[in-house]
Amino acid sequence: MDASSDSADSSTPPRPAFRAVMTFFRHSVAGYLIAGGAALKLIVLGFVTAGVAPSESLQIVSSLGGLLLAAGAGILIVKGAHAARRRLLWRVRRKLIVSYLLIGLVPAVLLVIFFVLTGWLLFANLSSYLIRSSLADVAGRALFAAKSAVLELDVSAPPADVAAVLARVKASLETAYPGVSLLALPAGPEGCPAPAVDGRQGSGAPGTVRAGSPRTGLPLKAGDWDHLDPPLLVPAWVPCAGFAGALAYETGTPPGSSVPAAELVVRAVARAERSNGVAVIVDVPVSETVKRRIEESTGIAIGTTGVVSEAGAALRGRMQTARVATRVEAGSGLAAPIPSLALLDVFDWQTGKAQSAPVQIGMSVRGIYHRLSVTQASIGQRTFGDLLVLALMAVSTLFLIVEVGAAMAGMALARSITGSVHELFAGTERVRQGDFGHRIAVLAKDQLGELAESFNQMTESIEDLLRQAAEKKRLEEEMRLAREIQMSLLPRGPLEIPGMTVAAVCVPAREVGGDYYDVLRLPDGRVGVMIADVSGKGMSAALYMAELKGLMLSLSEIHASPRDLLVAANRLISEHLDSRSFITMTYAVIDPVTRTMTYARAGHTPMLYVPHGAAGSRRAQLLAPDGMVLGLRLDEGQRFTSLLVESTLRLAPGDRLVFFTDGISEAMNEQADCFGEPRLAQLIEEHAELSLEEVRERILRDIDAFVGGAPQHDDMTLILVDVGGGGEDVRHHG
Repeated sequence: MDASSDSADSSTPPRPAFRAVMTFFRHSVAGYLIAGGAALKLIVLGFVTAGVAPSESLQIVSSLGGLLLAAGAGILIVKGAHAARRRLLWRVRRKLIVSYLLIGLVPAVLLVIFFVLTGWLLFANLSSYLIRSSLADVAGRALFAAKSAVLELDVSAPPADVAAVLARVKASLETAYPGVSLLALPAGPEGCPAPAVDGRQGSGAPGTVRAGSPRTGLPLKAGDWDHLDPPLLVPAWVPCAGFAGALAYETGTPPGSSVPAAELVVRAVARAERSNGVAVIVDVPVSETVKRRIEESTGIAIGTTGVVSEAGAALRGRMQTARVATRVEAGSGLAAPIPSLALLDVFDWQTGKAQSAPVQIGMSVRGIYHRLSVTQASIGQRTFGDLLVLALMAVSTLFLIVEVGAAMAGMALARSITGSVHELFAGTERVRQGDFGHRIAVLAKDQLGELAESFNQMTESIEDLLRQAAEKKRLEEEMRLAREIQMSLLPRGPLEIPGMTVAAVCVPAREVGGDYYDVLRLPDGRVGVMIADVSGKGMSAALYMAELKGLMLSLSEIHASPRDLLVAANRLISEHLDSRSFITMTYAVIDPVTRTMTYARAGHTPMLYVPHGAAGSRRAQLLAPDGMVLGLRLDEGQRFTSLLVESTLRLAPGDRLVFFTDGISEAMNEQADCFGEPRLAQLIEEHAELSLEEVRERILRDIDAFVGGAPQHDDMTLILVDVGGGGEDVRHHG
């Protein structure tokens, strides 16, 4: 059982997917590259697995393998993209949709995105500027308050007075900035130089300080200081003119987040000018109340602050984590629908170095614009800016309507065009399968509709042509059978006639013709030679020819005289022949014993008689006794009988007789020149020593050369008779 299963498995042909993979690796450049790169990579992996230390050679081989893999993958990706594009864009509808997207929709969307990004950038920069200005206003007011406190405390004052001054300043700021905190510190023994008067340094030489006594009872604070621990001293980088700016302090990590949050505090520092004076620090935390006040004045909501990356730039705050989370949620609630970031300068309290810190803000475009437009002149109850906004909204709405309408119209047009194209494609497929009766529905009166109608007319014409071709084929088959039947009416096969040699040929101008010839065996060993030409060509002439054959066979047995036979034939034929038709005929009776030929000619072409003689001396003679054509209904036949002449010619051994129809002598070339009886007679004279078959072929060949490309306009029949031979064949060549 195992053996049979193995044999069955071995005989199973490979799967199509496996064959496709093998074909890819055997017959494509990408397959060769990928296979070569993979082989190099496997070789390097094998060496590494075997414990061979990585060397420069292995690295080169590995890099080469990677390059081969990358090149093969690149070629595969390019070919795949090309095939996907060709498959995707094969349908005309997809091409039109892609064209519309690239030409109409994508530029419009990019234009909208451009203006949205431009507006967002404009409002983001404006919002950042307004936030900076608002915080600068807070810092300026805090610095003014700190300097006012320093001026009041510049003279010697007890701690109680210092506390009172700080409390009074705090009370003046707390209404606008809840949570404000103040701190009075010793300014330090160095103090600040006195201001210059008339260009000279006041109260001492440059670089000196005014003397004073050390202050006691400091530091003193006013406020809760729940955001930060009060500083213990004023850093040396703080200038004598004072400092006002923003500081960042971490407030802990909110629940559900791994990133610490930070808040802002505006700090102002003012220093006394004399040594051992007082320095006042004012901290204004950017609390929810301050943020709300800034939002009311600018239309911009302030959220949380990002953690300053540089170590030491952010101070450690004192706020609880739960309170931080509440503040973050409150700040998020204040944010407007358009979020953004503002970069603010925050200072390191220890070094005074400034760096940027990201602050989350929420931009209210309507709020910002409303606060900016209140200064504009109004027209009625609306400002000029409001009118511009209304105009912009109207244009935007119109643009949206036009774009939607264009999209709908584009899809409708694409569907209309591709529907017609699909109908044409389906129609051509049906026609290619042979269904010429299929018609395409005309969907619209446009160019595509005209194309569909043209297609329907074309298929109808093709169907009609096919019917005509089938009918023509049927007629050709019938004509072929008629030709075979007509050729069977002519002498066929070898005919042995003692004392004579006969060769003949009949070439109809069409499938069937009106020429007729025959060689009849008569009583007493005589031979009747008959050649006739029915006027016209085609089927009617062939029918008359068939009727003539039967009539001649009967009359030849009754009448021994050619004249009597033609008279009787004229009487019978004129009763049945169409009035527009007639027949020409020559009938000769040859007696091989007496070597005579009795003949009569009823309007037919003359005969050629070539007497026997020496080579080169034989001359052809025309034999043309009087007679008129058969079948004319002029009278009771008296005219035909009176004009018909019977002649007798004595023959000698070696004489040659030539019977022919006017298709031979009147064969015309492209210049309408006839071959002519003189040319035929000369041809027979020149080749009188040749056999009848050779003369016959020479005549036909010369006629073909003379006619050239001109069509055959009449039936051609030729009979050649040599006197004096015996037992020769009578052959019919058609």
